[in-house]
Amino acid sequence: MDTELHVAVLAFPFGIHAAPLLAFVRRLAEAAPNVTFSFHSTATSNARLFSSEPNNRIKSFDVSDGVPKDYVFSGGKQECMNMFFSAAYTSFSEAITAAEKEIGIKVSCLITDAFLGFSADLAAETGVPWVPYWTSAACALSTHFRTDLIRERIGKEVGNVNVDESLNFIPGMSKVKIDDLPEGIISGDLTIPFFELLREMGLKLPNAAAVVVNTFEELEPEVTFDLKSNLKKFLCVGPANLVQPIVNLSDESGCLQWLDGFGPASVCYTVFGPIVRLSPEEIVALAEALEETQFPFLWLIKDEAKRFLPKGFLERTKEKGKLVSWAPQEQVLNHASVGAFLTHCVWSSINEGIVGGVPLICRPFIGDQNLNSRMVESVWEIGLKIPTGKITKGGAVAALKRVLSSEDGVQMRENARRLREVAIKAVEPDGSSTANFKSVVKIITNNDN
Repeated sequence: MDTELHVAVLAFPFGIHAAPLLAFVRRLAEAAPNVTFSFHSTATSNARLFSSEPNNRIKSFDVSDGVPKDYVFSGGKQECMNMFFSAAYTSFSEAITAAEKEIGIKVSCLITDAFLGFSADLAAETGVPWVPYWTSAACALSTHFRTDLIRERIGKEVGNVNVDESLNFIPGMSKVKIDDLPEGIISGDLTIPFFELLREMGLKLPNAAAVVVNTFEELEPEVTFDLKSNLKKFLCVGPANLVQPIVNLSDESGCLQWLDGFGPASVCYTVFGPIVRLSPEEIVALAEALEETQFPFLWLIKDEAKRFLPKGFLERTKEKGKLVSWAPQEQVLNHASVGAFLTHCVWSSINEGIVGGVPLICRPFIGDQNLNSRMVESVWEIGLKIPTGKITKGGAVAALKRVLSSEDGVQMRENARRLREVAIKAVEPDGSSTANFKSVVKIITNNDN
């Protein structure tokens, strides 16, 4: 029998990062039966993640959130995150020691959210390989890897540069503009600790035994080739939603049956994530656009936001519109009647759109969402960005008509379906993502020769 091993997993507990990391670890646990995983995150994050039936080879360990007892929050945007990071190195180090004691096996590898660039030093101190997992697109990772180069080429102040200038000095980014870059590279307050940590992450990546990414090589070939050339190993193992089959979740609101009543590629599915929210003005504008265009729509909207809808909207659109507070998203996007996906363009949604073969209408908010929108519109040509950035009635009307009732929309759908087929091939037994996943398994089981 193979030697029992212990891999420590360090999570970024904010936003939606910890869940896809845990899903990846569960996949590794199935492939490496001799490995026990200790999963380290804050108590709040772990309570949410491990509420279901536990896996006896994936054990959760709580780390400090860095918040002092009786601390009164001032309401600052980055306050929680800054306190977490100020204590993180020590907190994770202590948690790993506790996990080693409880499990009875010394840690042999660190798998971490890539955001935790400081864990490269923790791995070096422990004398084990570091394997960061990046939950977003390779192009977004490339911008952080190239932060110093970008600042050197175009400066640190957006006000002093042409924001429409191309990033053609970075492989695979010739259609990306300076204005598409995530905040913290040249825009925003660059002194914010989180932005400096992202820069540090980019600098640390060459120290990784392998950098693992939730994408597939064929989607971003130039970016992939570039990062493979500059890192020890760059392993694309996605899209995760294809290698982790769709779970048939409950459909209490009857979304799928409702969709059955409409023709192919005719419905706009609209949803924004739990963190970002449309302003009241944008809710009104979107509602007016949906009503004017008369396209059927399935809108995932929280009850508290419904009060901003135009008076009489629900009654006037009841034949073609359905508003719900939750929907089985992957199943919805795989339904034949869905022809457009209006989203904030987070990476998981792009992957789900591709796997469903559905064009995207993007309204980005934060992080890499602007960059993702550019790739969707100008590189992959599987959708478009709302013309004004924010939703206006005119912009939404134009976007809906272009995707759902024009030749451009037909082409976007064909492109999305073509990418779907490429993604499926990537995760087949002889596909690139499958081969890369096997490489990760070899690293964590000490069989990487």
